[in-house]
Amino acid sequence: MEPIQSQLHSQVTQRNNRLAEVAAELKTELFGIDDVIDRVIESMRAWYVLPKLINRPVIICLWGLTGTGKTQLTRSIAKKLAFYDRFVEVQMDGFSNGSGYRASSISGMLSNSGIEEGEPGILVLDEFQRFRTVSAKGEDIKVERYQDVWTLLSDGRLAPALSFMSTLEYSLADSEYDHERETRSEKENGEAPYRFRLKPYEARALKECMKLKESLTDIMSWTPDEIQSRLHAFLQQAGAWETDYSKLLIFVSGNLDEMYEHTAKRVQDCDTDADIFHELTKKLSIIDVKNALGQRFKPEQIARLGNDHVIYPSFSRATYEKLIEVTCGRYLDDLERSSTLRFEIGPDVRSEIYANAVFPAQGTRPLFSSIHTILSAPLVSAALWAIENGATALDPIGVRLDADKKHLVVHFREWVSIYPVTFELNHLKQRANRDFRALLAVHESGHGMLYGLLFRNAPQELKINAASFDGGYTSYAELRAETRQNCLDRICIGLGGRAAEAMVFGADACTTGAEKDFKQATARAARFVRHFGFGQRFSRTDVARDSDENISTALDPTNTEIETLMSEQYARAAQLLQENRSVFMSVARGLLDHGEVSRQQFAEWLGLPISPTDSGVMEPYANRLTAFESQLKVIDRLVEPTLTEGVELVGADSSANLLTRWG
Repeated sequence: MEPIQSQLHSQVTQRNNRLAEVAAELKTELFGIDDVIDRVIESMRAWYVLPKLINRPVIICLWGLTGTGKTQLTRSIAKKLAFYDRFVEVQMDGFSNGSGYRASSISGMLSNSGIEEGEPGILVLDEFQRFRTVSAKGEDIKVERYQDVWTLLSDGRLAPALSFMSTLEYSLADSEYDHERETRSEKENGEAPYRFRLKPYEARALKECMKLKESLTDIMSWTPDEIQSRLHAFLQQAGAWETDYSKLLIFVSGNLDEMYEHTAKRVQDCDTDADIFHELTKKLSIIDVKNALGQRFKPEQIARLGNDHVIYPSFSRATYEKLIEVTCGRYLDDLERSSTLRFEIGPDVRSEIYANAVFPAQGTRPLFSSIHTILSAPLVSAALWAIENGATALDPIGVRLDADKKHLVVHFREWVSIYPVTFELNHLKQRANRDFRALLAVHESGHGMLYGLLFRNAPQELKINAASFDGGYTSYAELRAETRQNCLDRICIGLGGRAAEAMVFGADACTTGAEKDFKQATARAARFVRHFGFGQRFSRTDVARDSDENISTALDPTNTEIETLMSEQYARAAQLLQENRSVFMSVARGLLDHGEVSRQQFAEWLGLPISPTDSGVMEPYANRLTAFESQLKVIDRLVEPTLTEGVELVGADSSANLLTRWG
């Protein structure tokens, strides 16, 4: 017994160590998802290390934006654990896997794979969000393919395809008919009957359905009577109906746009820094997953997915920079193998690739495509030029960016050559009209200055060199909850662009660029009065087409209060900007000259500490709670001796006496 235990212990240790090695290898190949890798490896540990403990499928759900490496992770795990021959990947869009029974059911695809019944295997259900069973309006959607997936996710046991039984019944009847004709023909002509009674595809389906061990040719030669007899015997076995896939590791993978509502649809956004998207998506939780799934699937179907939901954050700036470095390095390695020349790309080139190739909502695919587009033509031309001028493998060939950011400067020894390079987003970001740049700089400085003054925090981003739209923007941290003062401050900040234009250019030169600002500020002021109960009345006021939906329709008093509130906050914005004119001009000049102002520079100008993006925007509630608790303790100490002295408390007189004692 001891040798067996020792052998089992050794096997468990080896597998556990192999998982650790796989995790380390994956982290060197897939960047920016170390936490995801750790979570997935831990979730599959029991399945891989002690598979005998598994009696139902292990389900791991991977949710993330496109191009974040979900599918690549599952394929790499299968390959590194030597499961690629027991690996099935199903595109759940319903069209990518071909036609026919085998491609339209999960059981058909599993039976056609190397995964044996009752043995471990890996199944990937990719693009699962496309398998929706509930429409955007909440109505049921009729889904033809992969209906057995819900049974598989439940307990890993699949029944045979009942539709095949009907086909088989028809085939048997047809075979009986043919047999009768063959027998009669044999008697008349003296010829032997046909050897095969079933077609190959029918024999294969019968073999899989009834879990037969005989060869296809043997099954094809069975007479209808023999088939009927075996089928009858099979139907009498209750356990024979189930195919055991309970030891599968199932990855459910997809993009839930509903969960990434603040980022997923911003496919054109190349201006917002990747770290902003990264911080937003890091806050997502299993509750967000369940809410998103609820818009696509029925509750009982969501339950079968379990609770092991791994959420991919969008890539951070550091991850994209690492991807650019590694991808450029691989590109140069390929170039060296074909030309024997070693190029070295400078950090200024990589920085410009980041600025022109990263679309945070779209992951790595646009980045890889852009790197090829940007580098391929100039570097091939540079390699030919270097060879013509005697460059060898011993010559490091440098590649840097020219001052105009429109050319690559390639140099080795005393030789220098310049090649045009296309940074398309740079062209879109440049505002050729200096007056328009000045207007944008003043307007956005107004918003940014007021945010810094009122919230004592630097904006996340302050830019006028946007490429995805014709303008500039100032982005702020989201508030977990807003106080009354926060609401007033946000209205003031929203009016800061117009107030800044009036201060610098004069009232008559103010532009229509503040239209959206006024719309948002008015909406916030209306909620302040009508919804939040921060104004002169507590009753909520809603405006709707159907009067039955309104809680109150008394709009005139609130309209006047809203206008007064807007006027007060506009005057407040103008005063704050006037009082801080010199710092305002530093911010505006920085935007005009450079197109953006960093958080560090902004904080330095306003004398602000560099704080996390979501701090400094709330009242110190924890401190206030502690102070209130202290007050209660003081009151309790005052009350306690009064009660112990045996004072009889009856009615209002006793309360009045007690209050007098407190005084």
